[in-house]
Amino acid sequence: MAADQRRRKRRAVLLGAVAAVVALALAAGAWLWWPDTAPDDPKPTAAPAQHRLDVRETVERRPASPNGVMAVRLSTDDLPPGEIHQMPGLWATDRILAKGINRTLVGVEIGSDASLGEEKWKLRLGGPICGKTRHVTVENRTAVLFRDSADKESLCNHVAFVDLDDGKLVWQAEFPVSGYVDKPDAGSQWDPGVTLTHATVTVTWGDGTDAYDMDRGKLRWRVESREDCISQGAGGGRALVVRFLCYDSDDPQSRSTFEIRALDPRTGRSRWAYAPAVGVKDVRIIATAPTVLATSAGDVGITEIVSLDARGKYRTTIPLQGGAYVAECTEEITYLATEECPSLAVGAGQVFLTSKEQGDIIHNANWIIGFDLKTGNSVRKFESGPNTLLRPLRMSGDQLLALRESSDRISPMALVSLNPKTGAETPYFYFSLPQEGQLFSVMEFADTVVQNGRLFFGAKEAQGPTDADGKAWVWLAFGIESAAAKKP
Repeated sequence: MAADQRRRKRRAVLLGAVAAVVALALAAGAWLWWPDTAPDDPKPTAAPAQHRLDVRETVERRPASPNGVMAVRLSTDDLPPGEIHQMPGLWATDRILAKGINRTLVGVEIGSDASLGEEKWKLRLGGPICGKTRHVTVENRTAVLFRDSADKESLCNHVAFVDLDDGKLVWQAEFPVSGYVDKPDAGSQWDPGVTLTHATVTVTWGDGTDAYDMDRGKLRWRVESREDCISQGAGGGRALVVRFLCYDSDDPQSRSTFEIRALDPRTGRSRWAYAPAVGVKDVRIIATAPTVLATSAGDVGITEIVSLDARGKYRTTIPLQGGAYVAECTEEITYLATEECPSLAVGAGQVFLTSKEQGDIIHNANWIIGFDLKTGNSVRKFESGPNTLLRPLRMSGDQLLALRESSDRISPMALVSLNPKTGAETPYFYFSLPQEGQLFSVMEFADTVVQNGRLFFGAKEAQGPTDADGKAWVWLAFGIESAAAKKP
């Protein structure tokens, strides 16, 4: 995101006090809802048949009521003054909202309004979380990396596989530490990363890439990196694609280059390799099957989207035209976020981007554009309309789920489904955010998850009160659902 656009969004959030006139009291257990004006809901594509060890691909369905209500909340008033706590990761199941807090994972039961200490479960790790993945298996399990002690500067060399429903540690393992930390141009980018593919938890740690069996935590294979390349994060889901940062070992001052390689999750064998153009300064893995990359040819931000075919062959490039289109990827320095690009979605043969925002600070608008992955041509355009903004969230079968965000903070927000074939928009539910929750709609400050008919937001960090003797009530995570949603 460009700097001026970031400022505009921050200022819009700070102007959010006007939303007070439309937010009902939180104690009443509901917010303000708009009537349903949606067209008939098209029949969504059925969820694909999946194995229990697959990365889940759930298909959401339009709820019976368009009125959004609070589904769950996690908050606290016990943060030490002046301290900033990292809040890495947000995951959800049909029963649990799970959140990372420094070195701890907590699970809050859907339907509860909980403070810290009132969680359904709590799992304390050996050290602070230092890596995470958004992927979750069909059995509601995910993986995180953590440091080997409570010291925030200790080594990031442990992986944990966790059941999100009951908070149990399924297994944990220790992996090596990269020797590339002192290599030219490596900087802090040697940090390990983690992702999930079928039956496999994959960790990249610079000198190599490790794959663990999901059920037992046994090391399946290890692929050592070449002497001149650093394994630097991976994309998971339907396939496994690893990013490598390479350099000329004979010329330490030479420019680094990237290599993208697809590996067989069962054996670690290379299926294909693709080399982005020389001069590319960053590469993110948006999707793995098909493989779609976000690349940066400049000093700041993503400049183009690159589509590859099933064999890793180049298909097309979609330029962002100097900021006319926006591709935002996570810029967290504590966690290697190779596949975290929350403003982008891939599905139905297209990649979906947002346009640059149009208008002033309050009366703002944009649109979502779908580009064909074979030709690079624009296929579909969804307009936000006045005083609202559209943001892609994820695919739901062949439909695109998006957040319709209020720009003026008076009109309601909504979770909507967009049909890439017909251009139809189907609202799932409407809601408004009280002042305490408005920062959660900004990607820089919060993670967003849609799961089992609910929309969840989770803070990326939490800060205690500035007054040494004061207390501040801080929201850490919350979820919204239809008033007609069935409780777990």
